Amino acid sequence: MEQLNRPRVSVVMPFYNCPYVDRAIQSVLKQTYPNIELIVVSDGSTRYTDLVKPYLAQIVYIEKENGGTATALNTGIKHATGELFAWLSSDDVFELTKIEKQVTFMLNTNAAISYTNFHLIDANDQITHTNVGLHFQDRLYFLKHLVDSCPVNGSTIMMKTEVFQKVGLFDESLPYTHDFDYWKRAALHYTFHSLNEPLLRYRMHDAMGSKVHSQEQWVEIQAVNRKYRESLQRLIAAMM
Repeated sequence: MEQLNRPRVSVVMPFYNCPYVDRAIQSVLKQTYPNIELIVVSDGSTRYTDLVKPYLAQIVYIEKENGGTATALNTGIKHATGELFAWLSSDDVFELTKIEKQVTFMLNTNAAISYTNFHLIDANDQITHTNVGLHFQDRLYFLKHLVDSCPVNGSTIMMKTEVFQKVGLFDESLPYTHDFDYWKRAALHYTFHSLNEPLLRYRMHDAMGSKVHSQEQWVEIQAVNRKYRESLQRLIAAMM
């Protein structure tokens, strides 16, 4: 990839009392792609902040009061200087070529939004399941799936930062489904391009939010589905 075709990628990493944050940071700093800024947003963390200290000279580190993942993402986005945005949860890990391959894919497809496949790992970094992401080559099938369920893992996403100008930021009133809400909103305006290659390792562990807050998350999922069902179904009908 020529130097002129290396847009800056702003990776935003929300961080709240996560014991895996140093592994996540390392996976970004070791990327084969050269033009990256890593913005770590501590969402009122009181534990494991010592794991971040060795990397302070290499990252943008922002501390704020606890307000939830959406607030941390939005804070990072407001400080981002890149043409492209990527999100990495502090307990997940990028494959070494993730940014390079996804930037190349987006340039080749002229995509505004893309996502990738991913592996599952356990608390000890061991892969437990491979290629578990959903792949849709057709926008219509993607939208049909999006009506009731979430086909995109947030840590696999890459978007042009101009998307935020059109779609807005993450909904801070949604503690658990701000990502699902955003994909629905964005899908009304943009095509999600799928790079069917596992470029993320998504960590499954007992303290992850989707396990600890599963009941509250389910209530939010139903509310988000109701909110966008009609508008998504109209778009689907217009495409058929």
